[in-house]
Amino acid sequence: MKAIKIILGIITVLVLAFFVTGLVVKETKYTATVSVNKPVEEVFDAFIKIDSVKNWIPEVQSVTTINKNPGITGSIYDVVVLTQGQEIKMTEKIMAYVPNEKVTLFFDAENMLKKDDYIFTDENNTTTITLSASCKSDSYIMACLFPYFKSTFQEQDQSYLNNFKKYIEEEKNQ
Repeated sequence: MKAIKIILGIITVLVLAFFVTGLVVKETKYTATVSVNKPVEEVFDAFIKIDSVKNWIPEVQSVTTINKNPGITGSIYDVVVLTQGQEIKMTEKIMAYVPNEKVTLFFDAENMLKKDDYIFTDENNTTTITLSASCKSDSYIMACLFPYFKSTFQEQDQSYLNNFKKYIEEEKNQ
């Protein structure tokens, strides 16, 4: 009987810790970076071409333009990704756009709200892309989960940046 009380006590503490996470951590933030051996103009142009995103993010199935603004900021796209055999539809909005310097994207993917802020810096024809990302959710349960998946989110975004580096360096050398 004592063992059952101890086990139930441990489970209760773990459940409470999980739910407190959602109260304490409102947003999960992380960074990723990559250096590309190309000038910033070439890297930025390739990065913002919405049709080529499938070349470095393999899960992307389709991208449909909903609203394309002349200044690019405010443009909206519907993106369909296939992850673990399930199609997920999300909306991508360009929140900020400064040619060859910065692009900020906002994604609404059902219960995940994600902001990706990409900064492009050039030094001796090597471009460094720095991503500052933040995730939050309208769903309390999802908000409780996100902090525990921070390293997974970061690894995934880092792999996308690495894929982009490989894509741009190999494609332009062929």
